[in-house]
Amino acid sequence: MEFLETPQNPALRFQVLGPVQAWLDGKPLSLGSPQQQAVLTTLLLHSGRPVTTQDLVNALWGERPPAQAVAALRTYVSRLRSVIEPRREVRRPAELLVSVADGYALRIPGEALDLTVFERLAGEAAAARTAGDKREAHRLLVRALDLFSGRPLTGIPGPYADAQRLRLAERQVAAAEELCAAALDIGLHAEIVGELNNLTAEHPLRERLRELLMLALYRCGRQAEALGVYTDTRKLLIEELGVEPGAGLSAMHTRILAADPDLAPPAVSAPAAREEGPAAPPAQLPADVSDFSGRTELVGDLSTVLMNATGQAVVVTSLAGIGGVGKTTLAVHVAHRVRAEFPDGQLYVDLRGAGASPADPVGVLGDFLHALGVAESPDSLEQRAALYRSLLASRRMLILLDNARDADQIRPLIPGVSGCAVLATSRSRLAGIPGAQLFDVEELTPQEALALFSAIVGEQRVAAEPEAAMAVVTACGFLPLAVRIAAARLASRPRWSVSDLASRLADQRRRLDELQLGNLAVETTIGLGYGQLSVPEARAFRLLALIDSPDIPLASAAALLGVDEYTAEDLAEALVEANMLECFTPGRYRYHDLLRLYAQRQNERIGDTEEQERAVRRLLDLLIPTLRTATQLIEPDDPLPELLTTPVSAGIGLPTSGSAQDWLRTEGALLLSAAAAAADGPRASRHAAMDLMILLYGLGPDPTHGPQGRQILETIGGEAERCGDRAALARVHVALGTLQSVTSDFQGSEQSFRRSLEHQAPDEPTFLLLATANMLGVILNLGNRPAEALQFLEQARATSRAVAAPILEARVVSNMARVQHRLGMTETAIRSAGEGVAAARQSNSGPLLAQTLYQLGVVLAGGEAVPHLREAHRLYRSQQNPLWEGFTLARLASALLVADQHAEAASAAGESLALGQEMDSAYCQGLANAALGEALLALAQPARGLACLQEAHAIFTRLGVPEASPVADLISQQHTEPFSPPAP
Repeated sequence: MEFLETPQNPALRFQVLGPVQAWLDGKPLSLGSPQQQAVLTTLLLHSGRPVTTQDLVNALWGERPPAQAVAALRTYVSRLRSVIEPRREVRRPAELLVSVADGYALRIPGEALDLTVFERLAGEAAAARTAGDKREAHRLLVRALDLFSGRPLTGIPGPYADAQRLRLAERQVAAAEELCAAALDIGLHAEIVGELNNLTAEHPLRERLRELLMLALYRCGRQAEALGVYTDTRKLLIEELGVEPGAGLSAMHTRILAADPDLAPPAVSAPAAREEGPAAPPAQLPADVSDFSGRTELVGDLSTVLMNATGQAVVVTSLAGIGGVGKTTLAVHVAHRVRAEFPDGQLYVDLRGAGASPADPVGVLGDFLHALGVAESPDSLEQRAALYRSLLASRRMLILLDNARDADQIRPLIPGVSGCAVLATSRSRLAGIPGAQLFDVEELTPQEALALFSAIVGEQRVAAEPEAAMAVVTACGFLPLAVRIAAARLASRPRWSVSDLASRLADQRRRLDELQLGNLAVETTIGLGYGQLSVPEARAFRLLALIDSPDIPLASAAALLGVDEYTAEDLAEALVEANMLECFTPGRYRYHDLLRLYAQRQNERIGDTEEQERAVRRLLDLLIPTLRTATQLIEPDDPLPELLTTPVSAGIGLPTSGSAQDWLRTEGALLLSAAAAAADGPRASRHAAMDLMILLYGLGPDPTHGPQGRQILETIGGEAERCGDRAALARVHVALGTLQSVTSDFQGSEQSFRRSLEHQAPDEPTFLLLATANMLGVILNLGNRPAEALQFLEQARATSRAVAAPILEARVVSNMARVQHRLGMTETAIRSAGEGVAAARQSNSGPLLAQTLYQLGVVLAGGEAVPHLREAHRLYRSQQNPLWEGFTLARLASALLVADQHAEAASAAGESLALGQEMDSAYCQGLANAALGEALLALAQPARGLACLQEAHAIFTRLGVPEASPVADLISQQHTEPFSPPAP
């Protein structure tokens, strides 16, 4: 911040070119509430002219002021007077914030306001440029733009502030435009290419900026890029506005095509040699963005490190992160924040490390020496570096090395002694610089991304559609470049809603296409990093993206790549080093969402489907044997694993049942993602995917992954239908029915099991027929059709005997007990359930014992059921089966109610409800709410209890299960009139 002191009042200063602030005698003043600051802002921007009370009210509140608006306004004025004139005696008239007729005026020296200083410097720059003093014009514009410290009038409410914020932002952009033009006037074309890229990204429809960028690129010898800017701009203008480029841009295009000699860099006289001293310290930092958002802690840490550059060695700080994460924006912002600590100037260079032709340190040193006052530089790298270090030995300067390729590129650019500081950015971690402090720049937090989006689009548009705005920044992966492009597209399309943009970004196949604007594109930025990978690294980057899993463990990565784990780790770590892959847990790797989409697009472009199918099959050949092992450890007597495809490998070693359960819990998403990748493959891959799904769902599907599982099964089923593969269809519908049963889609589940039976031979006893008839009987009993259910369970029992599967027979008998109980055959039900428990205890199957104990607890009455349900609950908890743990707790709560243990019943029901919500099981939530409501009624909490019962009734009615009727009776007992349930 720069202000000229004035004799009238040298100690009072105000800032509006950023957050509104004020200082008195160098100390910040507390300006009060946002509305109070809005009063101050309105008066400051009127430059001493009176503002009526009505105008102030309109400025703060617009057309809908509060009833006491004038009184509130007078209070704000009174408080402001106390703040800016703290030494004024009581009852002495104010000298600065004065009353004028029916209003107020703030009379301060002009130079006490940063906006006034800015306008003066900008005016002097224009005059200097007109007079031919181009260097002075450039110097004055740099000083003028340095006065901006963020978005003008940040946080100030009211329609007047909104309008002024737009005006000041436009003034800032116009000045930045003039600064770029002035830089071109004095031959600084290379230095401003990066700044012009940033400005055109923020303001894609400003043709003057595009024209200047074309000229800067042309003067840098990058003619093709300059012409590309015109092509992109023309396309953008036609698509967005339906117009052709204006005369200035078209003329620049024509002149570049014709190689107009007048476009050559100007012959500007070099500064005097060092001995004579430069006219002014170099100030090469690009302009800070006005809408910088978030990263408060990182900005503070970086600023502290750079400002403490006083030790024995030069301070070198490096920022690393993926392309588009905002490294340059952050570095420039921090550099402006600390620039006052480096009075001898700031040097900046874009090292183009992510591109095909990185900057040569020899040329960079020549430019730096030129900026430091050296007319003719030595020829060799060593001589230039030595002279550079000598010139900086007695200076305190900040050097910003942007977009470095590696440590070797920046090593010659580091000063030799302390006092100076180096801030470097790179896609890779510059670990080869001794003593360098490395900072990883990650994506924005959701709220930071939303703040950036709002700053560009406008707070009103975002406030009107907050959910859609969050969907947009989420689709952008919270990557600043992507958020900025998406916001700029929306800002340039006033007829689009935020929901329109969110809808376009929701399609993953089109997302990268949507995230481009003019010459700025997320895909291009990622492509720069991809282009630097070796052939094996690029192959690994593509193949690992075949599996759309949250992360990939090392063993699975090795299988996909067809290499041993040591080689796979080397390749994955190389991708991590290049910031093309992330590793937050040793041995597990993941993509940023947009990088995964880019890798998947590369797979499509290369089109080597055979290699991709082999990679997926190798992964299945690792996962299916491991899943077989897990099944055999968890349910040792289950014959299912032996009936599927013979494994081709041993898989991953799992020594115990506990380790098998841990592996399943950790790798559940990976298993489904592998099945999804195989489901779109050839017939052998689809069969392998079906084996995986049968094994996985044989242990109980996770309802929270229901939509993904259903999509996989429908994909396999659709292809089986097309090929007429009845065996595959029978298996698909059994798996689908099992999934639907745990997601409380009981009607859909029944239909799936019946369809499976249509594709099976009814007289041929198979394990598949056993499983289908057993599950269909369970579902029919849930739907209050016990007689029909019993027929299918009898069929299942006969089939279990025919295939000699006593362990499965025990499961069927246990289910039959529930049907017999519903038919009023209580003694028979208890006897059947007991037989199931006895058979389970003789087996080695913990899951079977838990299930049979659960069924016995349901058919028993009151206190007799409690110990069996407690044991079942302990087993389900040890087996890490939260869904059935929730069911068991609900049944335990009902048993405790019968035993008059109301408080404990309420506790168990509450735990059950939480688990039902976590697992997204409507049926579990219904059971829990019913038990909790009854318990709360018994505990004299009728309002809460009735609410729980009504929620349970609504759930049961929606599911079409008979539990709705007794709950309705309980509700009716709480009303003086019979309860009338809502229509379904």
